Amino acid sequence: MVLGCSPCCSRTGYQQIGNTGPRFGVRHLQCILVFFGLAVAYSLRVNLSVAIVAMTDRNASNPDFPEFEWNESVKSYLLSSFFWGYVVTQVPGGYLSAIYGAKYMLFFGVLVCSCLALLTPFCAIAGGWKTVVVLRAIQGLCQGVIFPSTHTFLSKWAPTEERGRLVGYCYSGSQFGTVVMLSVSGYIASSSLGWPSIFYVPGCVGILWSGVWYFYCSSTPAQHPSITPAERRYIESSNQTRRPSDVGREMTPRPHTPWRRILTSGPFLVLVLAHCANNWGFWTLLTEIPTFMKSVLGMDIKSNGPLSALPYFAMILLTCVFIWLSDAMKQRGTVIPLGFSRKFFNTLGMWLPMLALIGLGYITEGESNVRLAISLLTTAVATNSATYLGFHVNHIDLSPNFAGTLMGITNCAANFMSILAPLIVGLIVWDETNPAQWRIVFFFTAFVYFMGNLLFMVFGRTGVQEWNTPTTRTPTATSTEEGEAFDGDRAPLIEA
Repeated sequence: MVLGCSPCCSRTGYQQIGNTGPRFGVRHLQCILVFFGLAVAYSLRVNLSVAIVAMTDRNASNPDFPEFEWNESVKSYLLSSFFWGYVVTQVPGGYLSAIYGAKYMLFFGVLVCSCLALLTPFCAIAGGWKTVVVLRAIQGLCQGVIFPSTHTFLSKWAPTEERGRLVGYCYSGSQFGTVVMLSVSGYIASSSLGWPSIFYVPGCVGILWSGVWYFYCSSTPAQHPSITPAERRYIESSNQTRRPSDVGREMTPRPHTPWRRILTSGPFLVLVLAHCANNWGFWTLLTEIPTFMKSVLGMDIKSNGPLSALPYFAMILLTCVFIWLSDAMKQRGTVIPLGFSRKFFNTLGMWLPMLALIGLGYITEGESNVRLAISLLTTAVATNSATYLGFHVNHIDLSPNFAGTLMGITNCAANFMSILAPLIVGLIVWDETNPAQWRIVFFFTAFVYFMGNLLFMVFGRTGVQEWNTPTTRTPTATSTEEGEAFDGDRAPLIEA
């Protein structure tokens, strides 16, 4: 149902507060730093997966550097050890970022990971693969705080109207870092710097970023020394006079975390399931499709850095397209409910990959089919970026005060799916050259995508939950849904 605007609302459905702040201000500079911070973090995350080829094959890199005789079992330990630590600090990362400030948690996460990256070549040469496994697990522990801390940071800095836009742009930094690392690692390894430079370059960039971040960033607008009063008022008042779904974002001291109410909240549990379904499909695509293409179609895209980076590059481009689409829908003058906006983009981000997976299930051998498979893979990964405007930003919708904690919980659960999915694929596909077995994998993953988004469409909510402010009840709040203090689904907005 399309709702009309009240006389005090603008044509986009927002109430005016007089001064909207600068079109480009301190908040945008903060988000640019977040973009590059996530780019560095993800380059540090994927550097071993691309460096391990050069480390185990002297012909693939500068032969003047040591070569390691690591079998597939050792490689599996090395590549999976990062996630052992990564899932552990998700929830603590979100919790601590709300207490000590997202600025310091992001600074800690990137700086320590960068320093550990600089130690990786030495540990590999002097200590062997087991030392690298321990180092990568510690690196995962430190990186685990970055994602939830980013959500805490954005919940403080992103004004209501710009929330989806800024979240999308910031998180596209993770794809940017992956694209750069996959594209240039082969050239770096073959240069005079050799494979150790795959760790040294992002490590040094990460340390440089940490210094810039520490001196130019603040956890909240109120703490930033250079922000103008108009921009600060614009950001901080976005929770009070613009739409009902944001009146719960408090600038007062943070209340105690209502763990029981969070973990028993229906809208939040649906968000957990949507995040898990998304990670199951996304990581199945990225980890198993290359094996399918090599075994069934006879093409090894892992050995082709630019081709491996193509899905991520397309994801960056489509992130911008989806943000533009969101803005275009808002500017048409038709007031669109926030709930419809979130579910519309989440549907694009999960059901378009679902259709691509179904198509991959019918791919057979042939040169033309190789090109089709690459197109479907790229489409599936790239269109998933629409979820940045769907369930990703929904953490902040449900609870601006505890957005980082919510992201920590859902991302922890979702990363178990990224570990479990390849194991399930291994049980189904015992003959990697059999297209029929791969078809089962693709159809099952498509079903997971379908159910995850269906649950989000039916049971997902966008209103601020009443446990967002457990110590303060707003007198004007009306409960229209169980556990929900405000009817955010009827907020007169299409999120930018």
